Amino acid sequence: MIGISWKPNKMRLKPTTPPAPPKRRPRTAAKTVRITDVAISAGVSPITVSRVINAPETVAPETRARVRQAVAQLGYVPNRLAGGLSSAKSRLIAAIVPTVAHSLFSETVQVFSDTMSRAGYQVLLGLSGYSDEDEDQLLDAILSRRPEGVFLTGVAHTPTLRERLRKIGIPIVETWDMSDDPIDMLVGFSHYRIGVAVAERFLARGSRRPALVSADDQRALARRRGFIDTLTQRGIADVAELLMPPPSSVALGKQGLQRILETRPGVDAIFCSSDLLALGVVSEARRLAIDVPGRIAVCGFGALEFTADTTPALTTVRVDGKRIGATAARCLIDRFGGNTEKTLVDVGFDLVERETL
Repeated sequence: MIGISWKPNKMRLKPTTPPAPPKRRPRTAAKTVRITDVAISAGVSPITVSRVINAPETVAPETRARVRQAVAQLGYVPNRLAGGLSSAKSRLIAAIVPTVAHSLFSETVQVFSDTMSRAGYQVLLGLSGYSDEDEDQLLDAILSRRPEGVFLTGVAHTPTLRERLRKIGIPIVETWDMSDDPIDMLVGFSHYRIGVAVAERFLARGSRRPALVSADDQRALARRRGFIDTLTQRGIADVAELLMPPPSSVALGKQGLQRILETRPGVDAIFCSSDLLALGVVSEARRLAIDVPGRIAVCGFGALEFTADTTPALTTVRVDGKRIGATAARCLIDRFGGNTEKTLVDVGFDLVERETL
């Protein structure tokens, strides 16, 4: 410890003048760029600037370009919150999908987002996984942002959520499924009919010991029902099947073939609920020196990009995801424009036959 001692009358302290505080330069407040500044720079009215920001499709391309150039040059940032308070418009669309890990849903979301953006809306994306509870919680968070419309994947929602979405008073478009009782608008296809089509193709090929390797989410289970029902009606009631929780993977497909062969070594065709599972089945079959399709035919679902380039090339079911995204966006935009019809669009599907069938 350092001590300081003080002895009186030994030292006098002279008063000192404290140094003058440093001079501060007056701060100049950053100039807020207003919509009127943009209008003057672009040579248009403020309402035109507002239309370019909120409804660009209503403005001529040359005018849009001029206004956007002025916005960029001036650094103008629209006050979306103020606009939302005054007009009750958020310009937000909520889109909820299970995953964007592969192109099955990502291309739908991309086209949907691009189409909505051109119409002056921004898409708020949420990933729900494959859980009804997660979808409910995610919607709670997203609806608090007051979106003007909602894009949903599938039609299998909890009764409470369905009732809530019917009552919130904003357009809802469900996708990637089919139903006779949609919440509002629906753009999709029948998973059940896909299962029927694959079963019929297996039977036409001569398969009598088909099997199923599938995820257990609602849409995959609908394909399973169509597959099993069709086989049962044709006298094949005992179908080997393996169900597993999503998400699917190549590794799970490999394990799936191993487990199927343990109980049904004579299986002659396998329908997989995804292309990833199908690729795993084919890879494991090659490792085991099992001829595909001579000994076992394989069909996937999704028509992912790699399916045409595998060896052998993978048979799969193709759905036009881009069309789903564009049509769903058009449904919402038309609804915002005053169309009150309850739209239902079936985009169908294609069975793409390649070397594994």
